[in-house]
Amino acid sequence: MIKINLLPFRIARKKENIRRQISIFFLLILFTSILMFWYTQVLDRQIMSIKKKTEQVNQQISIYKEKADRVTQIKNDLKALDEKLEIVSSLKKQKEKYFILFKSMTDLVIPERMWLESFTTDSTGLIIKGIAFDNPTIAEFMEKLESSMLFNKIDLKTARMKIFKDDVILKSFELFCQTEKEATKNEKNKQPKK
Repeated sequence: MIKINLLPFRIARKKENIRRQISIFFLLILFTSILMFWYTQVLDRQIMSIKKKTEQVNQQISIYKEKADRVTQIKNDLKALDEKLEIVSSLKKQKEKYFILFKSMTDLVIPERMWLESFTTDSTGLIIKGIAFDNPTIAEFMEKLESSMLFNKIDLKTARMKIFKDDVILKSFELFCQTEKEATKNEKNKQPKK
């Protein structure tokens, strides 16, 4: 019988298997590193595109913020303009009211027996300061004011004697006149709330 020594063939096969496994291992490492490099490149591109989009969005936000600030400023300017227009219209209304008041006041003054010194207006009514010869003149002036329908309520605040040049003694007076609108407002405020 012939004997064949298979031992060197097995050793050669083992060496070949080891070489094959080492080359597969290195190929896997190379393939894995290539795959990781490709994946990091894809991620870098995505990060760069997201950064670009973020920058574009930030630029648009700054543009729209400027426009929004401008719109807010315009709204504030319009509000201030509306307030000014309301003031002007109320001044025009008051101007007409006071024109009628001053025009009618010349008819109400008792000639050569009294003089008006000043008018002061506020939200509650009108304060008239003047000088008269005596108390009946002041009373007659108050009656004329009541009958004029310009005022709803007339109160004498003060009446004092005042000495002028050459020892002339006259009466200095101060009247509070309330118009109908202010009187109705005051009556509403005085009524108890239910």
